Amino acid sequence: MTDIPINSWLDLHDKLFQSVWQPDILRFRAQIAYRGLSFAGWELTTSLMRLGRGYDRMERHLLRNFRKYAHRDAVPNDSNWNWLTLAQHHGLPTRLMDWTFSPYVAMHFATADPNQFECDGAIWAVDYVRIHQMLPLVLRRELEREGADLFTVEMLDRVTPALATLEALDETPLLFFLEPPSIDDRVVNQYALLSVVSRSTARADEWLAQHPECFVRYIIPAPLKWEIRDKLDQANITERVLFPGLDGLSTWLKRHYTPRSE
Repeated sequence: MTDIPINSWLDLHDKLFQSVWQPDILRFRAQIAYRGLSFAGWELTTSLMRLGRGYDRMERHLLRNFRKYAHRDAVPNDSNWNWLTLAQHHGLPTRLMDWTFSPYVAMHFATADPNQFECDGAIWAVDYVRIHQMLPLVLRRELEREGADLFTVEMLDRVTPALATLEALDETPLLFFLEPPSIDDRVVNQYALLSVVSRSTARADEWLAQHPECFVRYIIPAPLKWEIRDKLDQANITERVLFPGLDGLSTWLKRHYTPRSE
């Protein structure tokens, strides 16, 4: 695993923004997916995996019943990918995993839990363009046809409309990234991105470990977390913004007024 230790607030910025220059368009545009974890030792397990024993057999039942009981106008059209992204957004266990385009949002999630301030945090940074170059031809052609670097639900509906179709594309697990539809302000404000693994039993970190050229992991030492957290709050990167509504407001206020322990 490619672990890079962070020494300071400025060092974190330098490292997170060091690979964003795009010479072909002469712009600073990162093609990186970020995921912040408040504990560096956590694996990249999906919410489906965290159900425990037999989770791989539960996926189709979860999604079928979510579709059955959700409001009929919950998605703009009746597609598996629309339902899957909506289910993930509302907390149903799925094979999807939340990422972000924003280094600052990743910093937030790496420092959002005061109960983990005694532990080192981590920010995963993944080159999704390089990962997508390894995909089967049918998926690469869809990206090329759209002139896109990321998939949308409409693109996936065309080439792999069902999870069974996705699993049949290759004998080995595939990893790729999906930009979800802007269901609400939370998706927009978090600059949300989702990873997809073609097999529900495969972990993203296990896949990445076989392709170390595609990612780095920045380790945030515990003593640095308070400084990062306070400066993010000052920059308005808070639950109040990332989770609009009274729940996010309450979470922000609770954390903001929790005294720092000695």
